[in-house]
Amino acid sequence: MSDQIVAPETRDLDILAGQLSGWLARRLEGASDVHIHNLSYPRGAGQSHETILFDANWLVHGERVARGLVVRIRPTGHQVFPDTLFEEQYRLMDFLHKDGRVRVARIYWFEEDATLLGAPFFVMEKKLGRVPVSIPPYRETGWVAEAAPAQRAKLWENAVRQMAAVQSVPLEGLGFLRGATPDAREGLAQEWDKYRRFIAWVANAELRPVLEAGMARLEKSWPKNQPPGLVWGDARIGNMMFGDDFDVVAVMDWEQPSLGGALHDLAWFLVNSSAMHGASASQPPLAGMGSRAETIALWREITGIPADELEWYEEFTILKYSCCSLSTAKLGRYPLASPAEFAKRLKVALPR
Repeated sequence: MSDQIVAPETRDLDILAGQLSGWLARRLEGASDVHIHNLSYPRGAGQSHETILFDANWLVHGERVARGLVVRIRPTGHQVFPDTLFEEQYRLMDFLHKDGRVRVARIYWFEEDATLLGAPFFVMEKKLGRVPVSIPPYRETGWVAEAAPAQRAKLWENAVRQMAAVQSVPLEGLGFLRGATPDAREGLAQEWDKYRRFIAWVANAELRPVLEAGMARLEKSWPKNQPPGLVWGDARIGNMMFGDDFDVVAVMDWEQPSLGGALHDLAWFLVNSSAMHGASASQPPLAGMGSRAETIALWREITGIPADELEWYEEFTILKYSCCSLSTAKLGRYPLASPAEFAKRLKVALPR
């Protein structure tokens, strides 16, 4: 069913409404009679952070103000990534909304004090639209599956254009995204260091040698083409919201950004697209969605960035996905693949 709640944690929404109404009353200068209602979790998406949608209204000088909002809470016990980068996510979304090149929801408030909700949180505007959810897969059921091929072609093109727009964002002013490791503060080194540490954080004794072998294989063919650029971190159609016209309303889920370079998002988008709506042994590609070659061509046309050695970045993406599959399996979302399956995926021999 498309109405599954997949949040890592859930809480009593009636209690949350009371907590947020008091907090919001303190945040809104001159406001009174604050009411919060229609709280709900996103359906079929939102596995890494606890995210709750709600509506709020209040009085200011006798006039009632109404606004749709979203609260996003920093993960605590249920983490998909070793680096939560929660404040960085907030700062980047605020930067992008003000910059205007990428369609990102407006950020209203950040709360550092964990006392109220058990963790820091921020509140942003609630965008209205439709999301191609992963659970169940959008190619199988729902509005994307039911759309005409021409409509899906429009969705795909608009998605690629927004992904490409990320590379038009100036890196000046984004120094807060630099990595914590001294010799891996930006560029490919930053993304490489992130997943080297991810393996140490997530892998068990049986799987760690397989993942490290995958890293070693990639390191032997280190790419020369390393164009600079902002990394969205989870570039896929499922992290975009679309209007009824199949244009992008919002680009979402910025929880793993970096200054790692322009080709990481393109590679991630391609790998995810292949899995979510590409050809498989049992079915053809979803009609209307652009092919790998078409996606690369459009992205290059928009960005002007060469995509040489993109295959390396796609193989690095597969390793990244392997790390994420381990952490989500630990959270009880998915069954864990065998070491042999990981070795095949990463094109390495199974360590003896």
